[in-house]
Amino acid sequence: MTDRVLVTGVTGYIGQHCGAELLRQGYEVIGSIRSLDKAEMVRNGIAKVAPIEKLQFVETNLMKDEGWAEAMNGCKYVLHVASPFVIANPDDENEIISPAVDGTIRVLTAAKEAGVERTVVTSSLIAVIAGKESGHYGTDSWSDPDAEIGTYAKSKVLAEKAAWAFAEENNYDLVVINPGGVMGPTLTGKVDGESLTMISDIINGKYPLVPDISVGFIDVRDVAKLHVSAMTASEAVGKRFIASSDEPLHFTEITGILKNAGYKKASTKQAPKFLLKIMSIFDEQVKGLLPMVGQRQTVNNRETYEILGWNPTPMDQSLVEAAESIS
Repeated sequence: MTDRVLVTGVTGYIGQHCGAELLRQGYEVIGSIRSLDKAEMVRNGIAKVAPIEKLQFVETNLMKDEGWAEAMNGCKYVLHVASPFVIANPDDENEIISPAVDGTIRVLTAAKEAGVERTVVTSSLIAVIAGKESGHYGTDSWSDPDAEIGTYAKSKVLAEKAAWAFAEENNYDLVVINPGGVMGPTLTGKVDGESLTMISDIINGKYPLVPDISVGFIDVRDVAKLHVSAMTASEAVGKRFIASSDEPLHFTEITGILKNAGYKKASTKQAPKFLLKIMSIFDEQVKGLLPMVGQRQTVNNRETYEILGWNPTPMDQSLVEAAESIS
């Protein structure tokens, strides 16, 4: 009998690739989406890279209880990928924090009640290193949600901590993946999410200057493979896995790779910090980036290689294929 897996947020950049990877490996996939109107778009995107005979959809909302019992019915595993991702700080932080925290607990509660064996939650590297000085960090590191780290980072920290508290209180099998910046092709061709928006802005010349920021990256297809590995690996339960390159890439390296690939509007000129501070007064997205300026963090991702069998896709390939998929 084929094992059934629920993927929350299957309309998203990472969620689509998780669904595709599961289908390629022979699993039955139930994709949860907020509106069934988007089902055809997702189905067509996944069909480019995976068989879709075992793909179904169910309508759910992270802020509502309705639909989750149906979504979990017969599922052995859950990949909880759905969560808001924005760099700019909203006027009301609960626009991001509530779906992230409450939604995570809602999914875990439904999973436990439905007899789901294990849930893999998508967190973020930003829950590990946001607000930290330059240095080397591992899975024992946590960002401080009370510090000035931005609303998105705060939401990821609080949601992940809530997930671990639930797992401990309920003796439930949980694994968390903490991806860095995610790159690689979109399956729908749409500029969807912050990562692809950034690539689109770079190749279209929106940034005449780029910030002094270094970020660890990972290919979106690798993120999907790690989620599927974490679902069944016996040694994975109760662990966080940093899914990010050993060494971070500076923004000028990112734009340089894209410029060399033929995207001539990509700028490799660096913006001085004082200019970013001035811009942050008027631009919430720039304000969200300020805590990262000038910092360079490396990570301990040894267990991601050893337990989940990560074989990283070269980042220059990921960046170029991301640009090609939206060009």
